[in-house]
Amino acid sequence: MGNMERIIYFNGNYVPESEVKVHFRDRSFKYGDGVFDMTRTFGHKIFKIEEHVDRLYKSLNYMDIEINVSKEEMINISKIILEKNLHLLGPNEDYWIGQRISRGVDKVGGEQWDLDGGPTVIVECAPLPLKPRASLYETGIKVWTPSTRRTPFQSMSPRAKTHNYINLILGDNEVKRIDKDAWAILLDISGNITEGMGSNIFTVVGETVYTPKSQHVLGGISRETVIERAKEININVVEKDIEVYEAINSDEIFLTSTSLCICPVTYFNGKKIGKDIYGPITKKLIGSYKDLVSYDFVKQYLLHLD
Repeated sequence: MGNMERIIYFNGNYVPESEVKVHFRDRSFKYGDGVFDMTRTFGHKIFKIEEHVDRLYKSLNYMDIEINVSKEEMINISKIILEKNLHLLGPNEDYWIGQRISRGVDKVGGEQWDLDGGPTVIVECAPLPLKPRASLYETGIKVWTPSTRRTPFQSMSPRAKTHNYINLILGDNEVKRIDKDAWAILLDISGNITEGMGSNIFTVVGETVYTPKSQHVLGGISRETVIERAKEININVVEKDIEVYEAINSDEIFLTSTSLCICPVTYFNGKKIGKDIYGPITKKLIGSYKDLVSYDFVKQYLLHLD
């Protein structure tokens, strides 16, 4: 495939994707025993890589996984991966840039904590799903809350971005059976709204924005960015427990994620939210986000509509 194949970083080497072989006894494959993080580019420029890598190392620390790559080296490797693969992108396309680290490969005949070598370290990139998600900016997102509840933070912190997404996947699968185009937002065991698979939720009542407390969710960098931008343009943001009752009676709802940035929600559990697809507060925050990244991500998605 020559230079038409993406290059990734794999355990110290830059190699074509097709040459990467992750061992079948790798603990991330066997148990989800690993962590990852993911940022995106805007107009081919990487966004908040320092913040993403900082969160990656907090997840590693929480999981007791030590790697012989410093934060500074990880940032540099991520930038090199982008440079090595930029020529494969079209003018209106962008990448996810991700770091994936597992505890390593289980030692044959050893105890369950014995490893054969050190952690598996991968840095990779993949094109953003612009075409599959383009219609979300035209119609808004439909959200359902499945019966599957979010793993309580008392059992395992959602703030660590681990490879074990089974809890969120079960919720997503349930919602997809109701509506294949809908997105799941899981409730906690008390019935309050938490998050989805790779997405955070915000509700709007009047001029105030609400979002679930940070201890209950993976605090997305996009979530943090929206909170920062809201303060910048004098919009009040409150972290609180949000019941389904409050959500369906909101004036506006939107989701944030690395790829979407901010995207409006038009239906919540089958109930129409707001009069327009883009409510006034959602519009203001999208405008502020665009200013920050110097890129119109809404237009980028809409360019990929069928």
